[in-house]
Amino acid sequence: MLVALVTPMTAEGEVDWDATEKHLDYVISNGANGVVVTGTTGETSTLTDAEKIKLVEVGKSVAAGRAKIITGGGSNETAHAMQLYKASEKAGADGVMIVTPYYNKPTQAGVLTHFRLIADATDLPVILYDIPGRAGIPIAFETILRAAKHPNIVAIKDAKGDFAQASRVMNETDLLYFSGDDSNVLPHLAIGATGLIGVTANLAPRAYRDMIDATNNNDFAAALKIHGALEPLVRAAMTHVPGTVAAKYILHGLGQIGSPRVRLPLVGPEETEAARIEADIDKVGVIPGLNFENFRPDRNAAAGGALPKVAGTTR
Repeated sequence: MLVALVTPMTAEGEVDWDATEKHLDYVISNGANGVVVTGTTGETSTLTDAEKIKLVEVGKSVAAGRAKIITGGGSNETAHAMQLYKASEKAGADGVMIVTPYYNKPTQAGVLTHFRLIADATDLPVILYDIPGRAGIPIAFETILRAAKHPNIVAIKDAKGDFAQASRVMNETDLLYFSGDDSNVLPHLAIGATGLIGVTANLAPRAYRDMIDATNNNDFAAALKIHGALEPLVRAAMTHVPGTVAAKYILHGLGQIGSPRVRLPLVGPEETEAARIEADIDKVGVIPGLNFENFRPDRNAAAGGALPKVAGTTR
């Protein structure tokens, strides 16, 4: 059970390091085997390189051996990605997660070369991240098959939702397979996935820990019960606004973080979006380790997403 960690920020849009440490401890204490910092959910595209490296260092310090710290994100420039991952390795990262090169729309040969060069540049285990909805292109099955032969490429995170291909990858490679779409976690586990790298796990890490444990014990009835209880929360966190925005809004309402701020061009939910998030939360079932009775969302704090100071622009 891996958490795609949010990066808590102050009302001014700077990284809130105290809140980051607290949130890291929360998810690890509630069963996370690993934490992906500086991923999509962590707002990697608006973090400075220095902030990305510090997040690895802070993660390692808080984890203190209790969980693996994996650096996500990367870059659509291969050389820059190599530099980031080398620096992350030096900072103590336990692994790296490489997103498909975005915006450039390279051919599959370019995608494969990108992955191989980065995997060559580090001794750390590598997770490939297949998310065509954000990257603009998928990782083709043949590319996955060829990449899997690299000794450092050991896993894949699937946010594509092609279950036929997922089964084929699991059958024809030794890659660890992680569900990267919160609504598909249990279906992925049911066909043999290793686990998840989740956004909603920021909110309900204990429930996902229990789902994984139930699956490993072949108790699919218990896993399905947790899935059903989580479904409205997944909808609240993943369907109305970007997952980062919703997760921070909910965490702030629960008192887990001091501010729901995100960095531009992300902004907090508008009134109608916040209302939909709250309506879904009202339907959440009994979730281990989570109590919404004291949920107090602050729409005013969330609405101030357009900051007068744009943080994170100096690399």
